[in-house]
Amino acid sequence: MTETTHKPEGSPPRLDMDEPTQVRRRLADNAPTTLAGQVRENLFYLRGRGALEIGIIFAVLLVVYALLGARGGFPFFTESNLSGVITQNVPVLALLAIGVGVLMVAGEFDLSIGFSIAFSGIVFIKVANEHGWLLGLVAALAASVGAALVNGLITVYTRIPSFIATLGMGFVWKGASILVNGVSPAILIPDAQTGAFEKIFTGDFGFFQSPLLWMCAVGVVAWGMLHRHRLGNKIYAVGGNASAAKAVSIKPNLVKLQAFAFLGVMVGLSAVLIAARTTTMQPTGTENYTLLAVAAAVVGGCSLTGGRGTILGMIIGAAMIRCIDNGLVLGHAPGYYRESFLGVAIVAAAIFNKFMEGKAT
Repeated sequence: MTETTHKPEGSPPRLDMDEPTQVRRRLADNAPTTLAGQVRENLFYLRGRGALEIGIIFAVLLVVYALLGARGGFPFFTESNLSGVITQNVPVLALLAIGVGVLMVAGEFDLSIGFSIAFSGIVFIKVANEHGWLLGLVAALAASVGAALVNGLITVYTRIPSFIATLGMGFVWKGASILVNGVSPAILIPDAQTGAFEKIFTGDFGFFQSPLLWMCAVGVVAWGMLHRHRLGNKIYAVGGNASAAKAVSIKPNLVKLQAFAFLGVMVGLSAVLIAARTTTMQPTGTENYTLLAVAAAVVGGCSLTGGRGTILGMIIGAAMIRCIDNGLVLGHAPGYYRESFLGVAIVAAAIFNKFMEGKAT
């Protein structure tokens, strides 16, 4: 005889561990899947957040560049060009896109990051020149996180739209930069550029340089935070529907402040990387990074209304913008074409992302 067991009505189903497929659950979106359908779910996950589509478009762009290079006169895939674009320009913009993107997923914006970069970069140079680069790094991160938290506090407690609050605060951080350093550029003296400093922030490892390692390391950490940690769940929930998130005991204001603080870390690290590469920083030298970072996040699939975006998409968006800009330079396009591209890219990406949101639901 076989023994029959009875389970109470409404109890969860029992999983047989001997079966070839088991139910797994993604932490960030809590969607169940089977082992056999893992690849399909991952593709759907990326598609629902824009990363898959922009990845395909970026791949097509690279194929076009390869074909142009095969005909001659378009040296995009040369070692010297890739070393400058991929290992220097892309990593800094990718870090900023990750910070801006995470904040956008939480449903907020920060239009002061260009001035915040200058402020924290000047603080880094001032402290590094007098007390060494390590204390300078700490001071730069403290300055950028502090500026971001001030922006966040104004936004969440006064309920002023974040793009208005941070736009106004941007001029405050510009004034703070001038107060600390004056209108002349701050210059990193040679004594502050020790061997360890150069190896960590500007080290040349052949085909790639240390900023690329920073991007990869930060990307992995940010991916784990947003897609595999409970904080990521909260960020998506608050950005998708703050009222519903509050109803399940999530504190929207706290989550948004955490997103602002994370952006501050990305801004401070980017400022140090820029200062290490150029050895100088001035109050008005980084304003264009605001538009570039927002464009990278939007192109990478972040929704303008919050609740949607991936770390991979943010990085691809940054790489795509830098590669297109570099392609325009190699193609000898007039300078105003490059500026026009950024505006068109933001509008086109916003329309495209809105269309894909409807397709993914």
